[in-house]
Amino acid sequence: MTEVAPYQRIKDDLRDRIHTGLWRPGDSIPGEMQLAETFGCARATVHRALRELAEEGVLERRRKTGTRVAYPKGRSLALDIPLVQDEIRATGAEYKYRLMHRGMEPLPALPAMALDRATGDEALHLQCLHFADRRPYQFEDRWIDPATVPECKNESFEETGPNPWLVRNVPWTDAEHTISADIASEKIAGILDIPVGDPVLIVERRTWNDKGPVTMVRFHHPGRTHRLRTPFGAR
Repeated sequence: MTEVAPYQRIKDDLRDRIHTGLWRPGDSIPGEMQLAETFGCARATVHRALRELAEEGVLERRRKTGTRVAYPKGRSLALDIPLVQDEIRATGAEYKYRLMHRGMEPLPALPAMALDRATGDEALHLQCLHFADRRPYQFEDRWIDPATVPECKNESFEETGPNPWLVRNVPWTDAEHTISADIASEKIAGILDIPVGDPVLIVERRTWNDKGPVTMVRFHHPGRTHRLRTPFGAR
């Protein structure tokens, strides 16, 4: 029996992680050094495996933001970065904003991975609630990387939410949206004023600029009333 080359074994293992859903489209994967330790091989072997998977369209590699699982071609959504106040006012409803939490905090594992930072590194954590006609419309749970956006530490965000501030002050070069559905936990149900177990629509966004990762945010919406619309067309 022909022995499988080490780089091919790594490719097969990484493909399995993707096909089983352990790694989803858009997820960042561990760096070359960490994978080399995991597989007990040279970094060059991992590099070849990742390079070939990228050439095959399985992974997406970027110099400043690392390696991520690629989205299937033909199924990506081209979304802009909308302002929630514009969405709400366009329906004729009254918009209101409330800052629920602001603080420099250690990054938990998932936000750290999304921002390509180490778990425990400090980032600005913001939680905000947006209302339409006094009803909760969107719960925003956001992390901003102060290494890329140091001026965020001087903003209170008491009067203006972080999204319009970022759009106005921090030019971005790349953005990624992931859309999913869930059921409302006790915490989310309390914030959105919906029953526990009700459907929730979640939009997760990450943005980058030339300096690196800017922000990652999860927007939670009441699933029974929220609709997501995006234009598309043939080019």
